[in-house]
Amino acid sequence: MEVIYEDNHIIVVNKAPGEIVQGDKTGDTPLVETLKQYLKEKYNKPGNVFCGVVHRIDRPVAGLVIFAKTSKALTRLNEMLRKGEIKKSYRAVVQGKPETPAGTLVNFLKSDSARNKSYIVDEKTPDAKRCELDYNVVSYGDNYSALEVELKTGRKHQIRAQLAAMGHPIKGDLKYGARRSNPDGGISLQAFNLSFIHPVSKEPINLSVSPLPDFQKIVG
Repeated sequence: MEVIYEDNHIIVVNKAPGEIVQGDKTGDTPLVETLKQYLKEKYNKPGNVFCGVVHRIDRPVAGLVIFAKTSKALTRLNEMLRKGEIKKSYRAVVQGKPETPAGTLVNFLKSDSARNKSYIVDEKTPDAKRCELDYNVVSYGDNYSALEVELKTGRKHQIRAQLAAMGHPIKGDLKYGARRSNPDGGISLQAFNLSFIHPVSKEPINLSVSPLPDFQKIVG
């Protein structure tokens, strides 16, 4: 577990591919529980330790995740997330070469919890939710391209589904049409930057992590 930022109210962690943020039916230890143990040991806290999940990223995705150390911070961060005041940027390696080097994708998405997958659907489909992202091609490789993506909405599997629908699934993402899996079982998608106003101090926070090897290999 790599802690990127920590103060009295929040803690930001660089999640590895394969880790889960919250518990699920697998029974694997989630990142939030690992964090609670970390905080308990670091600060020698007795009893239960508070650690609130602000947002999640998919299990095969790497990158930055915010947790709240106080209930005040959790309430405020949840409200900021709802209002779109937490800016999240991603790096992705996708199959092929997008014809348009930069653009905005707007689709309607429907999630199927039984299959743990989201589908691009018609606007009039019941329970369909509008999703939007901006993308920019950073570099082209022989078979793959390196993109930066900025989310405008936060739907389940949004980036994975939208890029696949564009004809360029994320490298390693078998669920959305990739040709083959990655050796580590993850996919080549990384939440590399978070930008927001601190929920308590009101200071601007801007955090970034280094690119994944797949991305760096294309960019050079």
